[in-house]
Amino acid sequence: MAAQAARVGAMLQQVGWRLTLAESCTGGWVAKSITDIAGSSAWFERGFVTYSNAAKEQLLGVSPALLAEQGAVSAGVVEAMAQGALEASPADLALAISGIAGPDGGTTEKPVGLVWFAIAVRDGHTCSQSHVFQGNRDAVRRAAVAQGLALIAEAVSRS
Repeated sequence: MAAQAARVGAMLQQVGWRLTLAESCTGGWVAKSITDIAGSSAWFERGFVTYSNAAKEQLLGVSPALLAEQGAVSAGVVEAMAQGALEASPADLALAISGIAGPDGGTTEKPVGLVWFAIAVRDGHTCSQSHVFQGNRDAVRRAAVAQGLALIAEAVSRS
């Protein structure tokens, strides 16, 4: 993941953007991957680890009603997390991640391994997508970090 994080950093620097993160199931792992890169302070602004619903509400302004309606692992919530991270920072781009890493917590509708991602750009564009990753808790979280970094790179390349 170090090479992937370094590539993301180079891309962000090239366009002059700064990044913020709102992580739930990854627990700050994306931020760790990024800050492992020397000089990342030039393009990484800050990260929010909002593991609980209360943290999502308090730090990112996610609506309690939205959490109650859709659940923390949903398109609406990750989009609100990404938008909240942008509002709480001077960054240009936000990535939000929320998922069910397991081994417990899955349902038929939301299985273990389901992870939702959202990218929000300062110009107001926000998009989300989900993936269902296989494997144990570590494998799901590792795959989510890699996918998150790939989504950042994709968003920057479209700028």
